[in-house]
Amino acid sequence: MLVALLAGRVAAANLLSNPGFESGPGGTQNYFPGWQTYGGNNYALTSAALEHSGTNFYKVYQAFNGSTNYTGIYQDYISGPGAAYVADGWAYTLSSDVLAGQNVAWIEVSFRDANANVLALYRSALLTTNAIATGAFPKNTWCDFAVTNQYDTAGTRVTNTVTRLVAPAGTIFVRYQIVLLGDPNGANGSVYFDDLNLVQVGGAPYGNINIVWSDEFDGTAIKTNVWTYDTGNGGWGNSEQEYYTSRTNNAFVSDGLLHIVARQEAYSSSSYTSARIKTQGLFSFQYGRVEWRAQLPAGLGFWPALWMLGTNISVPGIGWPGCGEIDVLENNGSTPPMAQGSIHSGSDATAIYNFPDGGGVTNFNTYTLDWSTNAILFYVNGHLYETQTSWGSSTTNAYPYPFNQPFFLIMNLAIGGQYLDYPSTNAINDGTTFPGEVLVDYVRIYKPTDPLRLSIKPAGTNLLLMWTSNVVCHLEADTNLLAAGTNAWVQMAANTNAFQVKPQTGSVFYRLASP
Repeated sequence: MLVALLAGRVAAANLLSNPGFESGPGGTQNYFPGWQTYGGNNYALTSAALEHSGTNFYKVYQAFNGSTNYTGIYQDYISGPGAAYVADGWAYTLSSDVLAGQNVAWIEVSFRDANANVLALYRSALLTTNAIATGAFPKNTWCDFAVTNQYDTAGTRVTNTVTRLVAPAGTIFVRYQIVLLGDPNGANGSVYFDDLNLVQVGGAPYGNINIVWSDEFDGTAIKTNVWTYDTGNGGWGNSEQEYYTSRTNNAFVSDGLLHIVARQEAYSSSSYTSARIKTQGLFSFQYGRVEWRAQLPAGLGFWPALWMLGTNISVPGIGWPGCGEIDVLENNGSTPPMAQGSIHSGSDATAIYNFPDGGGVTNFNTYTLDWSTNAILFYVNGHLYETQTSWGSSTTNAYPYPFNQPFFLIMNLAIGGQYLDYPSTNAINDGTTFPGEVLVDYVRIYKPTDPLRLSIKPAGTNLLLMWTSNVVCHLEADTNLLAAGTNAWVQMAANTNAFQVKPQTGSVFYRLASP
């Protein structure tokens, strides 16, 4: 019998948001959905004659501030050790505005830890006046700049030439960046960029950061050994207007999804009902990567949230906000194109993610939090938009407290309240369609583990397949993988990390599926 152990497959898709600058109007300075800008002169332009494709492109030139200066854009995407990428982008300089003096431009990819320290650095060829003069970068011509030169982490010298960019140990995210280094003499000239690419070509997306706990909501009921309910009304400290119940009218599992449902109904002196479920007293954790995939409702008065509280909230003298709060996601139902992530500890910090390309919370999106000893990072669909590393002391203890202790999970759909600027019942009823639902596909927690892979060894007359025990995964088998048009993977083992195979005639392919 042939036994084949298979690794995971990686889809080759561009990870960058708005890579061709088609989102948003051309001719607008410093408006780049999906991108962060730095320096003085970044422009989104439209020209039927100059773009590489589409209608828009990006223009950059130096700051003219009398000193060496940097101007450009960047985008951060979630990653992990061992993930491999290729990257490139198209660049152009006009003969009438040619790059001059000691100005230099390039495309750069760097792998970074939670505090944004550079762990590995790669760049394209440098676009210089010499490259223009020698014809290596001809004027009035779009040229493809591949990122293939590995530098030391200080960016001072090339150490290697590579075909793939591999994330080293400690990687939390990858940064794709356009850089224009302006000389102190105020030399003229600009560079255009278009159709930028960052594509994963190997390794697991998160490397050896694997799922160690999850709820996939694939049963028929909410798991009572994991989730419990907050019930009642009273505003919950935010002047909310709903009554939270534990009824299946307001919270249930169906078709692989958790449903949290807000209803317009008179109930115990409230005008609305909804649900708020939590893992308090049943499950908590400290540090890791937390991932929610969810769809939220739109409408005046809806306030959905996916969030966490410190387990010591009930300790006398601690309470809230001393226990700490992390809002992985909350949304004002009146503004579906935005998502917000925040921390609260008596000293608060927050940021807003604006969806590009007409997206919003009413679609299924993945909301992710990276939480470590001194950094908390927030992502939407893999795009990093907020980093908190220096929160103030809480009402009870000094930094890094309270975000250095176990937290539990909470999901709810509130109606009205402070976050929404106190809409009236009449306004909510007139402007909102009920019922409204939060749909949650899964909640997953990732941590560094041994590699997720199969090993094999003799076990008497059988073969023993084994894999790491602290990853949420299961073994699958297929006897017809090589046959055209077949893909019949069958789950072989659950809740274990070993499986005995009896030798037999033919071939069998095995793989691990997570979760």
